[in-house]
Amino acid sequence: MLILGIESSCDDAAAAVIETARPGAVTVLASAVANQDDIHRAYGGIVPELASRNHVITILPVVNRALDGAGASLQNIDGIAVTRGPGLVGSLLVGLMCAKGIAQATDIPMVGVNHIEGHLLAPLIEHEIAMPYLALVVSGGHTALFAVEEYGRYRRIGTTRDDAAGEAFDKVAKLMGLGYPGGKVIDEMSKRGNRRKVKIPRARVKGAPLDFSFSGVKTAVATFLRSEGGQETAQEDLAASFQEAIVDMLIAPTLKAAREIGASTIALTGGVAANSRLRECLSASAADEGLRVVAPAFKYCTDNAAMIALAGSWRLLRGERDDLTIDAAASLPL
Repeated sequence: MLILGIESSCDDAAAAVIETARPGAVTVLASAVANQDDIHRAYGGIVPELASRNHVITILPVVNRALDGAGASLQNIDGIAVTRGPGLVGSLLVGLMCAKGIAQATDIPMVGVNHIEGHLLAPLIEHEIAMPYLALVVSGGHTALFAVEEYGRYRRIGTTRDDAAGEAFDKVAKLMGLGYPGGKVIDEMSKRGNRRKVKIPRARVKGAPLDFSFSGVKTAVATFLRSEGGQETAQEDLAASFQEAIVDMLIAPTLKAAREIGASTIALTGGVAANSRLRECLSASAADEGLRVVAPAFKYCTDNAAMIALAGSWRLLRGERDDLTIDAAASLPL
């Protein structure tokens, strides 16, 4: 099958074409993304109204770029997979209505996909992973641990109680005057800093060792910046110390969860999975316990349509299709 994927859950509009003959065995023929960082940078974060309006302009050109890159036309497409939630509802509606329009005009089968399922399965684009496995999804909007038991069966075993890890990166970058998006800037700056210079508390959720909490880390940085020490400490040292705290807080529950469910493989996915220090530390810590860590290429960590096409492929291969009345859902449960 040739499957067209469409993703517009937040500020990136994306489309991809994949080829597949069985669940998990995919070849990405083309993947295109229209990024909006330059639009939202002036506001220090994503403005939902601007995101959805820009999607209206870019969604069809992005779909055409993906089709052209794959050397295909709509006549060659056997199925469409589109994100229907969770995310910004205005943004979701643009991609969903685009997919519905194509499906109605061509009678191509269409399925709505949960954005989180896309992240959970994204490592399968490039890696063979036996199920069940543990997935750490860590991004600007989500930080959670899932047991991936089989296609369509996912069990959440840990989640953040407040901020997502990526959200904490962006908020601290804004406090430090580093601009948006903050994750990449802090990652690069941290390579030149002393990770032990500033004492940042590591939060633990009492009674829920597999959950996360990042709001206190952000508050600790804000408090430090207002102190005399904050005025004298190099930004590289503060960035490195903050990043180290986030990484430590992600690794401890993840390893505990892997032990509890008996997983031999940990899949690291989501936008923050591109963080070099997180990849390095999680891989080393997991190896000490005889565990394997896999992560997608950077282009498949952030929001992309290849993972959405993959997540919809197992249903399309079974002959499933959704009715054109399906709607976008900002808080779509997995």
